Amino acid sequence: MATTNKKYAKAVYLVDGRRTPFLKARGRPGPFRHVELGIYAARALLLRMPFEATEFDEVIFGATMPGPDEANIARIVALRLGCGDQVPAYTVHRNCASGMQALDNAAMSIASGRSDLVLAGGIEAMSHAPLLFHPKMVNWLADWWAAKSIGARLGVAASFNPRMLAPVIALLKGLTDPVVGLNMGQTAEQIAWRFGITRGQMDQFALESHQKLHQAQQNGDLAAEIVPLYDSKGEVYELDDGVRPDSTLEKLGKLRPAFDKPYGLVTPGNSAQITDGAAALVLASEGAVKKHGLPVLARLVSTEWAALTPAEMGLGPAHAIAPLLKSQRLKIDDIDYWEINEAFAAQVLAVIAALKDRDYCKQQLGLRSAIGEIPADRLNIHGGGVSLGHPVGTSGARIVLHLARVLQQKNAKSGIASLCIGGGQGGAMLIERSVS
Repeated sequence: MATTNKKYAKAVYLVDGRRTPFLKARGRPGPFRHVELGIYAARALLLRMPFEATEFDEVIFGATMPGPDEANIARIVALRLGCGDQVPAYTVHRNCASGMQALDNAAMSIASGRSDLVLAGGIEAMSHAPLLFHPKMVNWLADWWAAKSIGARLGVAASFNPRMLAPVIALLKGLTDPVVGLNMGQTAEQIAWRFGITRGQMDQFALESHQKLHQAQQNGDLAAEIVPLYDSKGEVYELDDGVRPDSTLEKLGKLRPAFDKPYGLVTPGNSAQITDGAAALVLASEGAVKKHGLPVLARLVSTEWAALTPAEMGLGPAHAIAPLLKSQRLKIDDIDYWEINEAFAAQVLAVIAALKDRDYCKQQLGLRSAIGEIPADRLNIHGGGVSLGHPVGTSGARIVLHLARVLQQKNAKSGIASLCIGGGQGGAMLIERSVS
């Protein structure tokens, strides 16, 4: 494990950011496609900037499943925003951490001196994930078009089976690890069993996530980061709409296991919601901040990436947080606020348990002792993925933006944003701000 004080070589500043409301998928494609979400978030942000969109050096977005006509979606967003033909753009994909990867790439570009102004973030419209033909149907269609004679086509037609029309759901494929053969919910069951996390603890965590998000909405705590959406019918979307303020432990307790039937503990109620949303942030060098007179919301200090077995991917944050703290010579008590993406209630609870477990820290993280326990009142104080959703390519950018807003609201100095990553990885980013 690295012990050097790894930081970006030059100062990287988070100037400002905006995101769309996160809209829960409700059985059919939502009102906004990937590119529309990205443009809404970025346009509202650019309207607050004192420079033109053409002055960006790069545009970088994370996304995992944009539509077939949205290849390299970052470039499409850049062009439609008016960045011009001369501003390069590219899209990154690191599963659940794609949005954070975009920020890290932007920060490294600025720190190296290659860029001064970068638009970065994440985009995901999970409700628009495609339905695919089964391979047998694809082969049948290939045979049909290859058949030249009437007899050949009749032969192909005779081989048709209506069951071949059953669609392959790309979203489910994408949320299943091809190496270990487990979907993300099953990996959550594994780590829940490892740390003895109960169904009651999961449901309590989920309930509190909804309560915290609802309270934050009532207090206007999210207003500074959310830009309203308007669909083609004139309907306005102003808030994350997956929150359930009327949720109770009794209601959550009635939900059946979703991934390990009939005896599992992970349910739709204590899992992140399938959601659409985008986030856009402006990152800048010290020179750009001075040149344009830009405000500074926070400074990006350092980012760590880690890997572990895909079967326990939910523990990824522990594996990234540990080297991040060590490389910066920090302890848990030195961090004012935390954002750990809520892929599953069990997953966040397992990360908390791992960090305070001496044996796990020694055997899996290579430490001499336990890291310690993250204070509950400093973690996800406005809820998380269980209540507001987890649009996969966006969440990494959202938690960094929201953490910066929390530090501003609380006049606090430091925070860590972290998340687990499908495929068995973890990411963690340390940010700081000057306090008055």
